[in-house]
Amino acid sequence: MDTLCFSNIVVYVLLVAGFKASMAVSSLRQSQNLSDASGTTLVSQGGNFELGFFTPGNSGKRYLGIWYKKIPQTVVWVANNINPIYDSSGVLTVNTTGNLVLTQNNTVVWYTSLTASAQNTVAELLDSGNFVVRDVDEANPEVYLWQSFDFPSDTLLPGMKLGWDLKTRLNRKVTAWNSPDDPTPSGFSWELLLHTYPEFFLMKGSDKFMRIGPWNGLYFSGVPDLKPNPIYDFNFISTSDEVYYIYSLNNTSVISRLMMNPTKSQDIRYVWVEAYKRWEIYQTLPKDYCDNYNLCGPNGNCIISDSPVCQCLKGFQPKIPQAWNTMDWSGGCVRNEALNCNNGSKDGFIRLSGLKVPETKHTWIDQTMSLARCRDKCLSNCSCMAYTSSNISGAGSGCVMWFGDLIDIRKSASDGQDLFIRMAASELDEERGSKKKLAITIVSILGAISVVLLLGFCCCIYQAQRKRKKTDKPDTIEEDQNRGESEDDLDLPLIDFSTIVIAINNFSSENKIGEGGFGPVYRGKLAHGQEIAVKRLSGSSRQGITEFKNEVKLIAKLQHRNLVKLLGCCTQRDDRMLVYEYMPNGSLDCFIFDDTKGKVLNWSRRFHIVCGIARGLVYLHQDSRLRIIHRDLKASNILLDDKLNPKISDFGIARIFGGDQTEGNTKRVVGTYGYMAPEYAIDGLFSVKSDVFSFGILLLEIISGKRSRGFYHPNHSLNLIGHAWNLWKEGRALELIDSSLEEICNLSKVRRCIHVGLLCVQHYPEDRPTMSSVVLMLGSETELAQPKAPGFYTKNDFTETNSYTTPMEINSTNEVTITLLEAR
Repeated sequence: MDTLCFSNIVVYVLLVAGFKASMAVSSLRQSQNLSDASGTTLVSQGGNFELGFFTPGNSGKRYLGIWYKKIPQTVVWVANNINPIYDSSGVLTVNTTGNLVLTQNNTVVWYTSLTASAQNTVAELLDSGNFVVRDVDEANPEVYLWQSFDFPSDTLLPGMKLGWDLKTRLNRKVTAWNSPDDPTPSGFSWELLLHTYPEFFLMKGSDKFMRIGPWNGLYFSGVPDLKPNPIYDFNFISTSDEVYYIYSLNNTSVISRLMMNPTKSQDIRYVWVEAYKRWEIYQTLPKDYCDNYNLCGPNGNCIISDSPVCQCLKGFQPKIPQAWNTMDWSGGCVRNEALNCNNGSKDGFIRLSGLKVPETKHTWIDQTMSLARCRDKCLSNCSCMAYTSSNISGAGSGCVMWFGDLIDIRKSASDGQDLFIRMAASELDEERGSKKKLAITIVSILGAISVVLLLGFCCCIYQAQRKRKKTDKPDTIEEDQNRGESEDDLDLPLIDFSTIVIAINNFSSENKIGEGGFGPVYRGKLAHGQEIAVKRLSGSSRQGITEFKNEVKLIAKLQHRNLVKLLGCCTQRDDRMLVYEYMPNGSLDCFIFDDTKGKVLNWSRRFHIVCGIARGLVYLHQDSRLRIIHRDLKASNILLDDKLNPKISDFGIARIFGGDQTEGNTKRVVGTYGYMAPEYAIDGLFSVKSDVFSFGILLLEIISGKRSRGFYHPNHSLNLIGHAWNLWKEGRALELIDSSLEEICNLSKVRRCIHVGLLCVQHYPEDRPTMSSVVLMLGSETELAQPKAPGFYTKNDFTETNSYTTPMEINSTNEVTITLLEAR
């Protein structure tokens, strides 16, 4: 989950006219009413919440709602979200039957249905944010005839139940607004499905969008990082009367809420930070690509750190190999060997660890059965495909069994559950054979280690004696450094210099395919036929050994289908070279900025490239073992393979962040003018949001076919960002589309991409979305937030804001190295 970080929070903007002076009362009796025309409101006794009429955004419509009294512009509940009022004639009353009735010019707009009749009722707004109707004569003040907590809008507050009242069949679910201007339910909801083993889903209408798995006694199976924390406590209650999730705050001074955000298609936990007077994100769902429901199809396993992310479960193979290899995983996987339980042969089970267990729609559960008995019961039923404990707390207890295909499994980055999957006897024999071979190998290795240790001890004695006699020194300090570099620093296969020379025809000009800040790049072929690209550090390079080491250390540890693969390096003699997989279609800039080649990239291919780059950045920012800030994302650093799949390259100036680090500062600003975020170019501040800014520039370039650097519109002094912003404000955004693109069938998708691009290039980092949000926005159709003014708005913004243009003219503490020539 994300730690606290600034975010562009979409709040429901309430017109000032909607909030008028409130009465200092918290309740409404049968003889009283609440009138929109009079501007009266109810305020909870502790002053936490307020109830009254409001207008969301620029809609002009009036709604009865509840909001935080001391925090502006945050609505948490709406009564008449389906039936708005079109003027100030709304009146809320408690009628003679004790029910709440909302009318407009004497026409009923909304009303309640009490669970029991009462002669003397009162409607009261509580400090929890719950609006309740109770019987004044009832001895227990917490017995309610009706409560707003039973009918959530888009927000889950502390003390609210998310789930089912099984007696009344009341389904308490949270549903997002249609847009910040429209509280009509959008259909994007967070609800509990009553499977035999109940579990929560994020739904888009009737479609399953994300599944967090069933409660396993400690957490929801798909959210193993849901753990005790200083902000809130949580619980899952399952009885014969109710099944629900509930949370409470650990500190009364903390304000936190869960909200369905239609713009980002996310369920977000916000925390109010009083010092900054703003909501900040604490947790989000979905959190990555593998959270997409059933991404890998039946019997597939989503592993976010793998490339591709979808793998078949052990003992299974792709059902449709050709489709699977093109990343169409919907067909899923089938068994290598059929089960034999009806033929007298014994099936068995293999254990897979660290998983989100499969969807529980077709399951059987017994909370009292031991795991051993669970295994026997599953084995005796030929339809049982897998089993595990239903409660993993303590020593574990209970039994849950799955029937049919195993749906929506993912490997967890931390913790996760064991799942025992049924296998044919032949598969188990192979498994046992592999384990036996492994055991023999381990014994052999241990024996060999003993010998090596003994030899090593003897060698150490010999070397110590030799060292005392030795007076030689390295020929040069550089030679000594190179030795240390190759042995100690470079965690990557070393490729012999002669091997590279032969592969690239002795640095022939015919093999040279480009040149960038690092140096020349050559195309070659190794002896076994693999094509490679070799980057050679030139003597005049603006980059040096620091960048060389940085790229090797970083990219050697990264594996993703949208990152270029580094095969090895060479540090012999005076040469430093990096050997990559060859990308036959070169870099993206060769296509989008060329009138002829640009026609090769139709809109669907450009959109595919955009999504691939976004997924690569999500991996760098949050899904890899390291958190990487690229710092030089641009069109020339996006390479295209033979199928025009994008791969991010050139990690020479990338930076690693620690687990909790979200931003950094440098005195040496490096990068390419036209792509750098304002806070980085000016103050040396970089974060994932500075990469987001660069991605936004790149997205606008892909759509327009125009370079950000050097663009100048003849009719005004705006650069590419400013031109796009200008067109957006004037409602002419589609005029940005590259003229080389032929007829586009889906103009709404293009407009959405422009919208996302402008959200990414907003001036302030906290206003920009994260890359995981960008991926979700590109792949959904929910309404997006309106973008704010971008950074570097006009052509002269950079030079006006920075008085220096070269390192010799620095007027700040930052050393600035800005690449003006596009690297290939």
